[in-house]
Amino acid sequence: MRFVILDVFTDRPLAGNQLAVVMDAEGLDEALLQPIAAEFGFSETVFVYPPTRPDADARGRIFTPRAETSFAGHPTLGTAVALGLERGIERVALELAVGIVPVELDGMAGWMIQPLPTAWPFPRPERLFEALRVAGSRLPVEVYDTGDPHVHVVVESVEQVLALEPDLRALVSLSAEVPHVDWSCCAGEGGNWTTRVFAPDDGIPEDAATGSAAGPLAWHLVRHGVVASGTELRISQGSVIGRPSTILARAQGAGDVPERIEVGGSAVVVAEGHLRLPAG
Repeated sequence: MRFVILDVFTDRPLAGNQLAVVMDAEGLDEALLQPIAAEFGFSETVFVYPPTRPDADARGRIFTPRAETSFAGHPTLGTAVALGLERGIERVALELAVGIVPVELDGMAGWMIQPLPTAWPFPRPERLFEALRVAGSRLPVEVYDTGDPHVHVVVESVEQVLALEPDLRALVSLSAEVPHVDWSCCAGEGGNWTTRVFAPDDGIPEDAATGSAAGPLAWHLVRHGVVASGTELRISQGSVIGRPSTILARAQGAGDVPERIEVGGSAVVVAEGHLRLPAG
């Protein structure tokens, strides 16, 4: 079973967010999927299967070190880039648990159309501020769920974001409110934003690049009038943990109704190999 390791949301190796893609997982023992993801130890590992729908090119299952998840951004982009290279195609329709996510490729870069999120107020913002060790948020604190839930806290300055020292245990206890949530703290203006994302409930103390959070962040900013609909955001993430990443995102919609959310970026292949494990 061949695997590919990519760095995603970067155009150079040894930056961005690491991803392992097992290219042909059909026949692999189901009980091995989570241990393999833990073996790689990246924030996500994707297992590729033949599609079950005629309008899909492949089916992907995404695992964090601790659990399977319905959707994640850098695994979707990285898997599409790997499939594009292998099959010589420029558009990949990837079947995930949330449905089909199309990715348009341009060499080693691509744009995905993300699932539209549902949103609701986070019930304990004061406890979240305490856990992140910030004074508050410029915008309402809300949960955005695309199959992978996110909560965004928008603070006053990039310097505040970079200086964060959150209480990870407190964040884990808050995850009882929204299981497997990613906690995002960000700052910026116009098209330039900096974010840090913490997911300790999934075994990820801090994520290097979170594409599934970037789309909801773009919509969060449009929805609350910080940027205009369709504004392209350049989101920096990961520098604090030595994995600088750049995510592009744009959201279109009006009022509380999102119409289209896109997230883009680049990826690079850094390694290839074979798993020597028993099939099912």
